[in-house]
Amino acid sequence: MTSASFEHLSVLPAEVLHWLRPVDGGIYLDGTLGGAGHSRLILEAADSSRLIGLDRDPAALQAAAKVLAPYGDRVSLHQTTFDQASEVLQQLEVAGLDGMLLDLGVSSHQLDTPERGFSFRYDAPLDMRMDPTTGITAADVVNQTEETELMHLFFKYGEERYSRRIARRIVAQRQEEAITRTGELAELVRHAVPGGFRPEKIHPATRVFQALRIHVNDELGQVERGVEAGISLLKPGGRLVVISFHSLEDRIVKHLFRDKAKGCLCPPRLPVCQCNNVPTVKVLTRKGVKATAVEVEQNVRSRSAILRAVERCKTVDNESEGR
Repeated sequence: MTSASFEHLSVLPAEVLHWLRPVDGGIYLDGTLGGAGHSRLILEAADSSRLIGLDRDPAALQAAAKVLAPYGDRVSLHQTTFDQASEVLQQLEVAGLDGMLLDLGVSSHQLDTPERGFSFRYDAPLDMRMDPTTGITAADVVNQTEETELMHLFFKYGEERYSRRIARRIVAQRQEEAITRTGELAELVRHAVPGGFRPEKIHPATRVFQALRIHVNDELGQVERGVEAGISLLKPGGRLVVISFHSLEDRIVKHLFRDKAKGCLCPPRLPVCQCNNVPTVKVLTRKGVKATAVEVEQNVRSRSAILRAVERCKTVDNESEGR
Protein backbone atom coordinates (compact mmCIF):
# COMPACT_ATOMS: atom_id res chain seq x y z
CA MET A 1 0.00 0.00 0.00
CA THR A 2 1.15 3.50 -0.74
CA SER A 3 1.39 5.96 2.15
CA ALA A 4 -0.53 9.20 1.80
CA SER A 5 1.22 12.52 1.58
CA PHE A 6 1.25 14.85 4.58
CA GLU A 7 0.15 17.67 2.30
CA HIS A 8 -3.25 18.82 3.48
CA LEU A 9 -5.12 22.00 4.35
CA SER A 10 -4.64 23.18 7.92
CA VAL A 11 -7.95 23.89 9.61
CA LEU A 12 -8.89 27.39 10.78
CA PRO A 13 -5.59 28.95 9.58
CA ALA A 14 -6.69 32.59 9.84
CA GLU A 15 -8.35 31.98 13.20
CA VAL A 16 -5.23 30.30 14.60
CA LEU A 17 -3.08 33.31 13.69
CA HIS A 18 -5.69 35.73 15.03
CA TRP A 19 -5.95 34.12 18.45
CA LEU A 20 -2.34 32.96 18.80
CA ARG A 21 -1.14 36.44 17.74
CA PRO A 22 2.49 35.56 16.86
CA VAL A 23 5.01 38.35 17.51
CA ASP A 24 8.48 38.89 16.10
CA GLY A 25 11.10 37.09 18.17
CA GLY A 26 8.52 35.01 20.04
CA ILE A 27 8.88 31.35 21.00
CA TYR A 28 6.04 29.07 19.94
CA LEU A 29 5.29 25.39 20.39
CA ASP A 30 3.20 23.30 18.02
CA GLY A 31 2.32 20.24 20.09
CA THR A 32 0.67 18.36 17.21
CA LEU A 33 2.98 19.07 14.31
CA GLY A 34 1.40 16.84 11.63
CA GLY A 35 2.10 18.27 8.20
CA ALA A 36 3.53 21.48 9.74
CA GLY A 37 0.94 23.67 8.03
CA HIS A 38 0.18 25.70 11.13
CA SER A 39 3.86 25.85 12.10
CA ARG A 40 4.78 27.30 8.73
CA LEU A 41 2.09 29.96 9.11
CA ILE A 42 3.44 30.95 12.53
CA LEU A 43 7.01 31.23 11.26
CA GLU A 44 5.91 33.31 8.29
CA ALA A 45 3.74 35.59 10.41
CA ALA A 46 6.46 36.50 12.93
CA ASP A 47 10.00 37.34 11.81
CA SER A 48 12.81 35.80 13.85
CA SER A 49 10.29 33.74 15.81
CA ARG A 50 11.28 30.28 17.05
CA LEU A 51 9.16 27.16 16.57
CA ILE A 52 9.35 24.02 18.70
CA GLY A 53 7.46 21.17 17.06
CA LEU A 54 6.30 17.97 18.75
CA ASP A 55 4.67 14.85 17.33
CA ARG A 56 4.59 11.23 18.44
CA ASP A 57 4.42 10.03 14.82
CA PRO A 58 7.90 9.61 13.27
CA ALA A 59 6.45 9.89 9.76
CA ALA A 60 4.97 13.28 10.64
CA LEU A 61 8.32 14.53 11.92
CA GLN A 62 10.07 13.38 8.78
CA ALA A 63 7.59 15.19 6.55
CA ALA A 64 7.57 18.31 8.74
CA ALA A 65 11.36 18.51 8.66
CA LYS A 66 11.22 18.91 4.87
CA VAL A 67 8.46 21.53 5.01
CA LEU A 68 10.24 23.59 7.68
CA ALA A 69 13.79 23.16 6.35
CA PRO A 70 13.86 26.71 4.84
CA TYR A 71 13.56 28.17 8.35
CA GLY A 72 16.84 26.63 9.50
CA ASP A 73 17.74 26.89 13.18
CA ARG A 74 14.51 28.73 13.98
CA VAL A 75 12.93 25.26 14.14
CA SER A 76 13.45 22.42 16.63
CA LEU A 77 11.56 19.13 16.16
CA HIS A 78 11.05 16.38 18.75
CA GLN A 79 9.34 12.98 18.75
CA THR A 80 7.20 13.00 21.86
CA THR A 81 3.66 13.63 23.06
CA PHE A 82 2.54 17.18 23.77
CA ASP A 83 1.95 16.46 27.45
CA GLN A 84 5.75 16.09 27.69
CA ALA A 85 6.32 19.66 26.48
CA SER A 86 7.81 20.80 29.80
CA GLU A 87 10.58 18.21 29.52
CA VAL A 88 11.40 19.39 26.00
CA LEU A 89 11.58 23.01 27.13
CA GLN A 90 13.91 22.03 29.97
CA GLN A 91 16.22 20.28 27.51
CA LEU A 92 16.23 23.37 25.28
CA GLU A 93 16.65 25.69 28.28
CA VAL A 94 13.54 27.64 27.29
CA ALA A 95 12.00 29.45 30.24
CA GLY A 96 8.55 30.04 28.75
CA LEU A 97 6.42 30.24 25.63
CA ASP A 98 4.78 33.16 23.88
CA GLY A 99 2.25 30.75 22.44
CA MET A 100 1.28 27.10 22.08
CA LEU A 101 -0.99 25.37 19.58
CA LEU A 102 -2.71 21.98 19.89
CA ASP A 103 -4.58 20.66 16.83
CA LEU A 104 -6.08 17.55 18.36
CA GLY A 105 -7.19 14.24 16.94
CA VAL A 106 -6.01 12.10 14.06
CA SER A 107 -4.30 13.73 11.10
CA SER A 108 -5.44 13.53 7.49
CA HIS A 109 -2.25 11.62 6.68
CA GLN A 110 -2.95 8.97 9.32
CA LEU A 111 -6.50 8.51 8.10
CA ASP A 112 -5.40 8.31 4.47
CA THR A 113 -2.53 5.85 5.01
CA PRO A 114 -4.16 2.38 4.80
CA GLU A 115 -1.48 0.47 6.69
CA ARG A 116 -1.95 2.65 9.77
CA GLY A 117 -5.37 1.05 10.28
CA PHE A 118 -7.22 4.21 11.38
CA SER A 119 -9.98 4.09 8.79
CA PHE A 120 -12.53 1.53 7.62
CA ARG A 121 -12.31 3.02 4.13
CA TYR A 122 -9.46 0.57 3.54
CA ASP A 123 -9.12 -3.07 4.55
CA ALA A 124 -5.90 -3.02 6.55
CA PRO A 125 -4.34 -4.29 9.78
CA LEU A 126 -6.29 -3.04 12.80
CA ASP A 127 -3.58 -0.83 14.35
CA MET A 128 -4.50 2.85 15.06
CA ARG A 129 -1.33 3.74 16.99
CA MET A 130 -0.17 7.31 16.37
CA ASP A 131 3.32 6.10 17.25
CA PRO A 132 3.47 2.78 15.36
CA THR A 133 6.63 1.73 17.19
CA THR A 134 5.14 1.26 20.64
CA GLY A 135 2.02 0.45 22.63
CA ILE A 136 -1.03 -1.75 22.16
CA THR A 137 -2.89 -1.90 18.86
CA ALA A 138 -6.62 -1.70 18.26
CA ALA A 139 -6.50 -5.43 17.43
CA ASP A 140 -5.04 -6.10 20.89
CA VAL A 141 -7.94 -4.22 22.48
CA VAL A 142 -10.63 -5.88 20.37
CA ASN A 143 -9.31 -9.40 20.94
CA GLN A 144 -8.17 -9.22 24.58
CA THR A 145 -10.58 -6.89 26.39
CA GLU A 146 -13.46 -8.34 28.40
CA GLU A 147 -16.97 -7.83 27.03
CA THR A 148 -18.13 -5.45 29.76
CA GLU A 149 -15.04 -3.30 29.43
CA LEU A 150 -15.42 -3.19 25.65
CA MET A 151 -19.01 -2.07 26.07
CA HIS A 152 -18.00 0.76 28.42
CA LEU A 153 -15.16 1.75 26.10
CA PHE A 154 -17.47 2.10 23.08
CA PHE A 155 -20.05 4.02 25.10
CA LYS A 156 -17.61 6.34 26.91
CA TYR A 157 -15.29 7.23 24.03
CA GLY A 158 -17.64 6.73 21.08
CA GLU A 159 -20.99 7.58 22.66
CA GLU A 160 -22.23 4.47 20.86
CA ARG A 161 -25.82 3.61 21.84
CA TYR A 162 -25.46 -0.01 20.69
CA SER A 163 -22.21 -0.62 22.58
CA ARG A 164 -23.56 -3.69 24.36
CA ARG A 165 -24.67 -5.41 21.15
CA ILE A 166 -21.38 -4.60 19.41
CA ALA A 167 -19.25 -5.85 22.31
CA ARG A 168 -21.25 -9.10 22.46
CA ARG A 169 -20.83 -9.64 18.71
CA ILE A 170 -17.09 -9.00 18.91
CA VAL A 171 -16.61 -11.51 21.72
CA ALA A 172 -18.61 -14.15 19.86
CA GLN A 173 -16.59 -13.60 16.67
CA ARG A 174 -13.16 -13.67 18.31
CA GLN A 175 -13.93 -17.00 19.96
CA GLU A 176 -13.95 -18.45 16.46
CA GLU A 177 -11.14 -16.36 14.97
CA ALA A 178 -9.19 -13.25 15.97
CA ILE A 179 -10.35 -9.93 14.50
CA THR A 180 -7.31 -8.38 12.84
CA ARG A 181 -8.55 -6.28 9.90
CA THR A 182 -10.34 -2.92 9.73
CA GLY A 183 -12.77 -4.18 7.11
CA GLU A 184 -13.64 -7.20 9.22
CA LEU A 185 -14.43 -5.07 12.27
CA ALA A 186 -16.44 -2.55 10.23
CA GLU A 187 -18.63 -5.29 8.76
CA LEU A 188 -19.10 -6.89 12.18
CA VAL A 189 -20.33 -3.58 13.58
CA ARG A 190 -22.60 -3.05 10.57
CA HIS A 191 -24.27 -6.39 11.27
CA ALA A 192 -24.57 -5.66 15.00
CA VAL A 193 -26.22 -2.24 14.65
CA PRO A 194 -29.95 -2.19 13.79
CA GLY A 195 -30.41 -0.71 10.35
CA GLY A 196 -26.66 -0.90 9.74
CA PHE A 197 -27.15 -1.48 6.04
CA ARG A 198 -29.37 1.56 5.47
CA PRO A 199 -27.66 4.65 4.00
CA GLU A 200 -26.62 7.04 6.78
CA LYS A 201 -24.66 10.25 7.10
CA ILE A 202 -21.96 8.29 8.89
CA HIS A 203 -20.89 4.65 8.70
CA PRO A 204 -22.23 2.51 11.59
CA ALA A 205 -18.64 1.73 12.64
CA THR A 206 -17.56 5.38 12.94
CA ARG A 207 -18.11 5.66 16.68
CA VAL A 208 -16.47 2.31 17.44
CA PHE A 209 -13.38 3.24 15.45
CA GLN A 210 -13.24 6.61 17.23
CA ALA A 211 -13.49 4.93 20.62
CA LEU A 212 -10.72 2.44 19.83
CA ARG A 213 -8.42 5.19 18.51
CA ILE A 214 -8.98 7.35 21.59
CA HIS A 215 -8.30 4.41 23.89
CA VAL A 216 -5.23 3.11 22.07
CA ASN A 217 -3.58 6.54 22.06
CA ASP A 218 -4.87 7.78 25.45
CA GLU A 219 -6.11 10.86 23.60
CA LEU A 220 -8.34 12.30 26.32
CA GLY A 221 -5.67 11.83 28.97
CA GLN A 222 -3.21 13.53 26.63
CA VAL A 223 -5.60 16.47 26.22
CA GLU A 224 -6.09 16.97 29.95
CA ARG A 225 -2.41 16.69 30.81
CA GLY A 226 -1.30 18.64 27.74
CA VAL A 227 -3.61 21.61 28.32
CA GLU A 228 -2.57 21.78 31.99
CA ALA A 229 1.10 21.68 30.99
CA GLY A 230 0.59 24.18 28.18
CA ILE A 231 -0.93 26.79 30.48
CA SER A 232 1.91 26.41 32.98
CA LEU A 233 4.52 26.91 30.24
CA LEU A 234 3.13 30.20 28.96
CA LYS A 235 4.82 33.48 29.71
CA PRO A 236 2.56 36.23 31.14
CA GLY A 237 0.50 37.34 28.16
CA GLY A 238 1.27 34.13 26.26
CA ARG A 239 -1.57 32.32 24.54
CA LEU A 240 -2.75 28.73 24.22
CA VAL A 241 -4.93 27.81 21.23
CA VAL A 242 -6.61 24.40 21.07
CA ILE A 243 -8.57 22.93 18.15
CA SER A 244 -10.87 19.99 18.98
CA PHE A 245 -12.78 17.75 16.61
CA HIS A 246 -15.35 16.03 18.82
CA SER A 247 -17.38 16.84 21.91
CA LEU A 248 -15.31 14.73 24.31
CA GLU A 249 -12.13 16.70 23.58
CA ASP A 250 -13.88 20.05 23.48
CA ARG A 251 -15.61 19.45 26.81
CA ILE A 252 -12.28 18.81 28.52
CA VAL A 253 -10.71 21.92 27.00
CA LYS A 254 -13.69 24.14 27.81
CA HIS A 255 -13.87 23.01 31.43
CA LEU A 256 -10.11 23.30 32.01
CA PHE A 257 -10.07 26.81 30.55
CA ARG A 258 -13.07 27.81 32.66
CA ASP A 259 -11.56 26.41 35.87
CA LYS A 260 -8.21 28.10 35.28
CA ALA A 261 -10.00 31.43 34.74
CA LYS A 262 -11.80 31.31 38.08
CA GLY A 263 -10.91 33.63 40.94
CA CYS A 264 -12.13 33.06 44.49
CA LEU A 265 -13.41 29.53 45.11
CA CYS A 266 -14.75 30.17 48.62
CA PRO A 267 -18.43 29.52 49.41
CA PRO A 268 -20.57 32.64 48.77
CA ARG A 269 -21.51 32.87 52.48
CA LEU A 270 -17.93 33.74 53.50
CA PRO A 271 -17.56 37.54 53.78
CA VAL A 272 -13.82 37.48 53.05
CA CYS A 273 -11.88 35.29 50.62
CA GLN A 274 -9.83 32.67 52.42
CA CYS A 275 -8.69 30.53 49.49
CA ASN A 276 -6.49 33.22 47.91
CA ASN A 277 -7.11 31.62 44.55
CA VAL A 278 -6.53 33.89 41.55
CA PRO A 279 -7.20 33.25 37.85
CA THR A 280 -4.33 31.76 35.88
CA VAL A 281 -5.73 32.61 32.47
CA LYS A 282 -8.21 34.86 30.74
CA VAL A 283 -10.59 33.06 28.38
CA LEU A 284 -10.46 34.76 24.98
CA THR A 285 -13.17 32.70 23.26
CA ARG A 286 -16.33 32.53 25.36
CA LYS A 287 -17.86 30.37 22.61
CA GLY A 288 -15.96 27.94 20.46
CA VAL A 289 -14.79 29.40 17.15
CA LYS A 290 -15.90 27.41 14.10
CA ALA A 291 -14.91 27.40 10.46
CA THR A 292 -16.70 29.61 7.97
CA ALA A 293 -18.96 28.13 5.32
CA VAL A 294 -16.32 28.98 2.73
CA GLU A 295 -13.63 27.00 4.55
CA VAL A 296 -15.93 24.02 5.13
CA GLU A 297 -16.62 23.93 1.40
CA GLN A 298 -12.88 23.93 0.67
CA ASN A 299 -11.85 21.63 3.52
CA VAL A 300 -14.48 19.21 4.81
CA ARG A 301 -12.30 18.29 7.83
CA SER A 302 -12.86 21.79 9.23
CA ARG A 303 -16.60 21.12 9.58
CA SER A 304 -16.27 19.65 13.07
CA ALA A 305 -13.37 21.81 14.28
CA ILE A 306 -13.85 24.00 17.37
CA LEU A 307 -11.15 26.47 18.44
CA ARG A 308 -10.75 27.80 21.98
CA ALA A 309 -8.06 30.15 23.27
CA VAL A 310 -6.79 31.55 26.58
CA GLU A 311 -4.16 34.11 27.56
CA ARG A 312 -1.91 33.70 30.58
CA CYS A 313 -2.66 36.41 33.12
CA LYS A 314 -0.04 39.13 33.47
CA THR A 315 -0.76 40.49 36.96
CA VAL A 316 -3.20 39.85 39.75
CA ASP A 317 -5.07 43.07 38.86
CA ASN A 318 -5.36 42.08 35.22
CA GLU A 319 -6.41 38.57 36.21
CA SER A 320 -9.49 39.93 37.97
CA GLU A 321 -10.63 41.51 34.71
CA GLY A 322 -10.71 38.08 33.03
CA ARG A 323 -13.45 36.73 35.27
